[in-house]
Amino acid sequence: MEIPVYLVNGFLESGKTTFIKNTLSDPDFTENKPSLVIACEEGEEEFTPEELSALKTTVVTVDSMDEITKELVDSAVKRSNAARIFVELNGMWKVNDFLHVDLPKKYPLVQIITLVDASTYTNYFNNMKAFMLDQVRDSDTIFFNRCDDSTDVTFIRRSIKPVNRKAQIIYERADGTEMNGGAEILPFDKNAPVIELNEEDYGLWYLDAMEHPDDYAGKKIHFLAQIYKSPKLPDHCIVPGRFAMTCCAADIQFVGFLCKVPKQTGPVKYEDLVLKQFAEITADIKVEYFKDYNGMGPVLYATEIKNAAAPADELVYYT
Repeated sequence: MEIPVYLVNGFLESGKTTFIKNTLSDPDFTENKPSLVIACEEGEEEFTPEELSALKTTVVTVDSMDEITKELVDSAVKRSNAARIFVELNGMWKVNDFLHVDLPKKYPLVQIITLVDASTYTNYFNNMKAFMLDQVRDSDTIFFNRCDDSTDVTFIRRSIKPVNRKAQIIYERADGTEMNGGAEILPFDKNAPVIELNEEDYGLWYLDAMEHPDDYAGKKIHFLAQIYKSPKLPDHCIVPGRFAMTCCAADIQFVGFLCKVPKQTGPVKYEDLVLKQFAEITADIKVEYFKDYNGMGPVLYATEIKNAAAPADELVYYT
């Protein structure tokens, strides 16, 4: 029988233990069956003996990733008769290291949940950007707690989505009530007859189009792009995009959407386009299946392509 594993990570005092307690207090989740918590650090909030008894929970504490072995988990599961396992990861340990822990298939990792203190997030992000992004890169759900009306949800979203598009971001106030993230204010008019992107706004449009492709279905767009052209793409297709930086030079990647170039498109023809050249693209947007998207996504149909000079800064950013 498979026993699901839930990985809960976040910096010290981010609310991991409180989250686990609240989850195990839900009878619809536990179905009155025992649980096992593998705790990798001691925080301000801990389980009392009374809570452990009431929640039918056993806690096993480890001091290093090397201690999380098949033998330890097997023994703890047998002793506790657990129906599920929560791993409360040390805030300074890397999630990726846990993903390489060799556990049997009977312990499938079903969800990665990250807890973040919204009141300190900007400071952590600005001073420990690479480490902070490693915390959320593989998360399925990210809870930003201790939010208030001053929380910059736009900054949060723009810092998270470039490294983890699939993550669900939830904002919670100090009293535990959920806060509406609100609609993002974009620096371009997505309802204009032709969406005009300033060269520095490509990264923001790319994020929004990935997350809300249907908002752009049937729209027309004009933007500056660098051309990716390869025989690996479908016939008469290119990817006009930009190189984007997430947190450092090591994270620079080319981002863009598939663009079909009809033979009558001009003044620059498909045959004349050169890899990595810059061009002005005007295109209609449709939402279609493309295998590299692993599903549906924006597909551009070029109506005009013009040669263009490279911008002063060839990189784009997500802020």
